[in-house]
This record gives sequence, C-alpha cells and structure tokens, in this order.
Amino acid sequence: MSQKKQQDKYLLLDNQLCFALYSTSLAMTQLYKEYLTPLGLTYPQYTVMLILWEKDGISLKSIADRLGQKSGSLTPVIKRMEADGLIKRVRGLEDDRTLSIELTDKGIALKAQGRKVNQCIIESCGIAEAEIISLREQLLSLKDNLLK
Repeated sequence: MSQKKQQDKYLLLDNQLCFALYSTSLAMTQLYKEYLTPLGLTYPQYTVMLILWEKDGISLKSIADRLGQKSGSLTPVIKRMEADGLIKRVRGLEDDRTLSIELTDKGIALKAQGRKVNQCIIESCGIAEAEIISLREQLLSLKDNLLK
C-alpha cells in the first residue's frame, strides 16, 4: 500500500473515533426515547430525574454541573418538568436568589419506572453488565483526558 493510501485510510469516516462515539450516542439516545416516551420524559429530562432520584432538593447549578451544562440551558427543561408536575422550584428562605429543585410526589413515583428503563437499556446493549461497566469507565477516562 502506498504511503498516500496509508495516510488516507485515517480520513475514512468509519475509522474515526469521533464518529463511532457520535453514531453510538445517537443510537443510544434513540433507544432511550423508545423507553422514555411512555413515561412522558425526554432524555434531558430523564438525566435531571436521575440526579434528583439520587439526591432530591439540590440547586439548579448543581444539576447543571453534574450534566456538564450551563444553568441557563437547563431552565427550559426544568420549566417543562415543573409544568408536567414532576418537580417544583423552591426559592431559598434565607436567600431568595438560590433555587432548589425538588421532586413532587409524581416525580418520586416515576422512579420505579425509571428502574425498568435502566434494565431494558442494559438488556438492549447485548453485552454483559461487566462489559458495560468497563466501557463506561473507559469513556469517562477518555472524557477526563479530553477536558485536561
């Protein structure tokens, strides 16, 4: 193989790590959509719910930080979730500039269905749970390296 053809193989779309990550992310998001639509959740809303099921009553800034986003970009998602009766925004008693996001009874009740979604995703991956955990750790390590 000539040197030029050898170099050109690195330009093939199918050889790009970024495209493998991108296309896999799209496929995963579409899979989640299938399971989240019956719950009335979008994927961004689901990620917020995961955080609140883990620790209820935290600040919008804390949620945004966990998701790697700016608070302002989450505001429409939060407002929609509040309108749907899943969460409520509560102003701080001592400082009304602070905003706490809390689950409603409806949001708490949705947790059981969230567990089922998680199990369906694991089954749909078609690989052992140990492999899923290993892959997740590798992706987190890659992300950390890219953010350095």
